[in-house]
Amino acid sequence: MANPKVARYRIQRRLGVELPGLGKAGALERRPYPPGQNGNKRRKFSDYALRLEEKQKIRNHYVLREEQLRRFIRQAKTGTGTNWTAKLIGLLETRLDNMVFRLGWAPSIRSARQLVSHGFVLIDGKKVNIGSVVVRPGQKVTVSEKGLKNQIYLHAKQSPRIQEVPEFLRREGDGANEVGTVQSLPGVEAVPFTFDAGLFTEYYAARNV
Repeated sequence: MANPKVARYRIQRRLGVELPGLGKAGALERRPYPPGQNGNKRRKFSDYALRLEEKQKIRNHYVLREEQLRRFIRQAKTGTGTNWTAKLIGLLETRLDNMVFRLGWAPSIRSARQLVSHGFVLIDGKKVNIGSVVVRPGQKVTVSEKGLKNQIYLHAKQSPRIQEVPEFLRREGDGANEVGTVQSLPGVEAVPFTFDAGLFTEYYAARNV
């Protein structure tokens, strides 16, 4: 069975970018080139490959299956407005599992999802165990008393993966009184890594999502 840590390093090396959501930093420090025998050789990318790479960044960072990502894309394309990619990022960034990660309560999105699934995260004082729930502006997200003693939470507090809370979120208080809220709906600027929204949009433009 593949080592999950190694697999996450390989994903980041293959895409040429650090993806904070995977929870493993330093993938590009010693080997800033793709894995494999020919990894350190100059590569030529087709237009399709460039677009696919941007899609893979989003899918891997937010730890989504392809169908999950497509479901969020369909949701982003509903309603008014033409910039569905910005709406998509807004949905992904305000998912509960991502919020727990971005608030510094878990070292990765996958571990944040684990905290949520075990019932250690509350929205407006009510236990929620589904990481894909989208948190609305003004709702209060907290960690339960049991969650504050969980090793995932404690590890994140000791070694935060992302040092600062993004502008669209607010984190107040400390310990049992720590509260996170969505201040505003984020857009593409909230993505915590180098991301070309145009290439991502082009990838799905020719696909019936």
